[in-house]
Amino acid sequence: MSTPSPTTGTPSVAADLQDERLIQNQGFSGAVKAFAHRVRGGDLGSLPVVVGLVVIWVAFQILNPKFLSSTNLVNLTMQCAAVGTIAIGVVLVLLLAEIDLSIGSVSGLASAVVAVGYVQTGWPLWLAVLAALATGALVGLVYGLLYTRFGVPSFVITLAGLLGFLGVQLWVLGSAGSINIPFDSWLVNFAQQLFLPRWLAYVLAVLAVLAYAWTKLAASRRRRAADLSGMSFGAVIVRSVALLIVLVVPIWYLNQTRGVGLMFLLFIVLVLVVHFCLSRTRWGRAVYAVGGNVEAARRAGIKVRRVYISVFVLCSTFAAVGGLMAAGRLAAANQSSGGGDTNLNAIAAAVIGGTSLFGGRGSAFSALLGILVIQSISSGLTLVNLDSSVRYMITGAVLLLAVIIDSLSRRSRVAAGRA
Repeated sequence: MSTPSPTTGTPSVAADLQDERLIQNQGFSGAVKAFAHRVRGGDLGSLPVVVGLVVIWVAFQILNPKFLSSTNLVNLTMQCAAVGTIAIGVVLVLLLAEIDLSIGSVSGLASAVVAVGYVQTGWPLWLAVLAALATGALVGLVYGLLYTRFGVPSFVITLAGLLGFLGVQLWVLGSAGSINIPFDSWLVNFAQQLFLPRWLAYVLAVLAVLAYAWTKLAASRRRRAADLSGMSFGAVIVRSVALLIVLVVPIWYLNQTRGVGLMFLLFIVLVLVVHFCLSRTRWGRAVYAVGGNVEAARRAGIKVRRVYISVFVLCSTFAAVGGLMAAGRLAAANQSSGGGDTNLNAIAAAVIGGTSLFGGRGSAFSALLGILVIQSISSGLTLVNLDSSVRYMITGAVLLLAVIIDSLSRRSRVAAGRA
């Protein structure tokens, strides 16, 4: 951005744009050119999954007009929360180019711990929830120590964990096999019955937009004070208005029936918190650095072992949180909790949402976008009366397509010198 010189009155060029070889795109046309340049360089961002989500929604709406009804979309958001929360942890391990195959078993173990602790042992519910979360964190700590101390591949560690913690879950549940959680407990109420008051949903949306605008303006002021280029006031206003529309319109539509569920809101808050930690903290920059090139990160002074351990702990903790959400939604914990397609859907959501399997690329929003795609496919096929076999085949095809796009994007970035 150019600012008038206090001495000559002529526009001066910011220090980071003085090199004539740097591309200076200004205005709407400049933004379009910059976007096209990023796409040609293999930096597709969330574009493929957003386009895919729109295609899926349009196709199912044509097949069944009830698909985009407010009632179905409220159900869809509530179905996204549990597995989507587990997928946030998967995003973190994928950023390190690692994998966790035991997230389903850990979530099932957490649900068993809270059910046995609260219903059979008589603990206060908050204590049972803390015990379940501590169990998840402990599992991740063990994974991290095994990986960093003995060099065992994460694939092997977590595959053993998948089987081992499934056995622990069955042992915790005991001979009963299934434990119902009372409907009057706050966990079940939170997962099934609690929705944001309509006015509060709009207030939160406005506050979120104001926080976004303030953050962008503050960042722009800091850059200009350092004689660097910054986003213009007009650009901040345009982006803020666009964000307000993106938030308010869905809230208005969901409010036509039950509204925004608190469990879905918690999922969104977790996505935002992890996004902030990844993009605004030293730990987040270390995660991307280790995932991009572990040896370069080590030589730069990053405590690589601490990064690995922290990420494994967070991944298993998010799996435990997702298990608690699922137990609350079902009002029960049983031998099938965390089983079935929980593992596959959580991992597929992270990959479909845009997190690279090669490490170092992706964001917490991948979990949100990916789980929306998967649950949209599931909900749409249910409405058109197709069984789960078709759902598995379509989800597998979408996952394969996402990996192909990721691989081609990586090649483009290498060719453009941006890998």
